[in-house]
Amino acid sequence: MPAEEVPFTELIQQPTSTTGRLVGSRSLRLRRRDADDLVLMTADRAEREGEVIDLTTRILAGLLREPGGADLVRRVLPRALPWTRFLPQDAMDELVSEFIATGHAAVTVNNLAPISQMLVEWRHTAEVYADPELFAVLSSPHEGDFGPVPAPDTVA
Repeated sequence: MPAEEVPFTELIQQPTSTTGRLVGSRSLRLRRRDADDLVLMTADRAEREGEVIDLTTRILAGLLREPGGADLVRRVLPRALPWTRFLPQDAMDELVSEFIATGHAAVTVNNLAPISQMLVEWRHTAEVYADPELFAVLSSPHEGDFGPVPAPDTVA
């Protein structure tokens, strides 16, 4: 269920009625004009969701340590992430290996953001494979060096 969206200013101007909306909603997405949106939820709900994420992460990490765990992940990943069907087998193998390595590392530092970033990057890779024209452009040989690339903060 998507979070109910409210302007951040509503929370500032009417804090009691805005937070009262959490009774009928899982969370509130606070839209901000000049910054990333925020999510507001009860501490109890955040703790429960954190427990589920922690348990799921530990189960997955344990599964991956078992013999055949990587093969199991390879078989179920297309059901969990349908876009992986666009990846050729060697790319799928690379995704699974990277997922396992990143998952192990992320759990050790209690930060799942690297897994999320890795999935975003692989989803974009699948998008390239899914578009034959884009794939042809990006995988065709190119001539020359395309010249110097300006630093991000100096782009004209």
